[in-house]
Amino acid sequence: MPEAPRKGRQVIQGIDASGGHPVEYRFSHARNGNRHLTVVFANLFAPDDYGWATGILDNLRSNVLWIRDRFDGGNTYYLCKGMDFAVERSVIALISKVVDALGLTPGDVTLWGSSKGGSAALYFGLRYGFRNIVASVPQLAIGTFVRDVYPDTGRHMLGEAMAPDDVRTLDAVLPDLLASGANPEANIYLVSSPQDEQYSSQVEPFLGLLQRYENFNFVFSESPFITDHGKVTQRNTPPLLGIAYLLVEGIAPRLGVVRHGYEEPDADRSGIDTFLTSTSVVQSSFAAPVVTAPAPHDLLPVTGARFTGHAPGAVRVSIWEKGKYLASAPVAADGGWTWVRDTPWSTGEHQVRLFAVDPNGYQSERTDVRCTVSEHAVAHVPDQDARYSAATVHGELPAPLVQWPEPYGQLPAHQIAFTGVAVDAVHVGFRENGVFLAACAVAPDGRWTWEPGWLWAEGVHTVEVFAADAAGVESPATPVVFAVTHATAGAAPADH
Repeated sequence: MPEAPRKGRQVIQGIDASGGHPVEYRFSHARNGNRHLTVVFANLFAPDDYGWATGILDNLRSNVLWIRDRFDGGNTYYLCKGMDFAVERSVIALISKVVDALGLTPGDVTLWGSSKGGSAALYFGLRYGFRNIVASVPQLAIGTFVRDVYPDTGRHMLGEAMAPDDVRTLDAVLPDLLASGANPEANIYLVSSPQDEQYSSQVEPFLGLLQRYENFNFVFSESPFITDHGKVTQRNTPPLLGIAYLLVEGIAPRLGVVRHGYEEPDADRSGIDTFLTSTSVVQSSFAAPVVTAPAPHDLLPVTGARFTGHAPGAVRVSIWEKGKYLASAPVAADGGWTWVRDTPWSTGEHQVRLFAVDPNGYQSERTDVRCTVSEHAVAHVPDQDARYSAATVHGELPAPLVQWPEPYGQLPAHQIAFTGVAVDAVHVGFRENGVFLAACAVAPDGRWTWEPGWLWAEGVHTVEVFAADAAGVESPATPVVFAVTHATAGAAPADH
């Protein structure tokens, strides 16, 4: 789902659900064909669990991949949940796919993060051979830190007991990599300060291991304006960004001869575009939610406006107006959902946009609903919803909902089409004056469409629409009254 941050850099959201844990990400294409990727990990207090995603990297010319640290409801350092390291495997799978899709190598990648994001940058950079690592105020003894300082995160990563053996295992993951000399050619840029309360336990004991790396760079900040852990990164943001800009250009500050201006303005982007499309947070194969109420011409009350519908396969329906979030409606096991607005709504015309969200966080296409709010309207349960509710209670097959044609609409003779939803049905049939016209199949999500393909006689028509289940049991019929004209008046929906 594209976003437009304040400086205009387009950001694409996606989810890679191919691994043990779905990994949510944001991606922004490089400027001017730059052939580099910056991967950004989040700190503990990053907004929405995305790090450095407030526009501060907008001028960076590389591709940027932000990875969210939110797995089963908690932070994981991008490593583990309950000591199951499937989180790590899922994260590195996403990074590898993006690198491959861009036609890059680990040597064209910078890993970036602060605090726990810095720990992740160090870990993934060392273990998986990425060329550049920028880590501000990381924690290197992760197990002890989360147990003692952030126990909620500790329980999420280690398990409820936070067993001593598991704490020691997490404490060792970074020191063991450093002691083994993993990825010896990495360009490592580490930022810390004696004013950081974590420095003496989380950084200083491991400096000897880091200094064994030929291209290790230590930015040791002793400014009197640094008063705590969080201030170190804030105070050093300009030099950090300067390092990032140099790395993106292929300049590692400790090297004498470097490659500069690594750009391919006409590079083939089909690989990354295919990956972004396939993992886009908005999936075209995921049906948009169906709204059964309000009907197109219903008036809604100022308070207590009621929306109902169906969203098979979803866990919630997200509801918006003019880009502003209104609410989320939980979806029941049978796909039904209801939202009642409990705050006053201004009178007049409104357009509400809805989309469904599945268990992995994927979103459906959008459904727009136009409605009118009036101070004279009274909150009520629409007849269609009452029929559905009664049918559910008595075990009957509900009558199909007809979304098009609209009641008493005028339609061109050559553009007649019927669409709607039929719950628990396998097909929908059509009759006029007792004569069977046709039948159409019902999709797994309950949607159906019938396009007759013939020229209808001019005048008023009443078509009865009924559903049938696999046993051949028919539902009550839904009558549809519409007028056919041979003039160019009215129109079918845009997707017909």
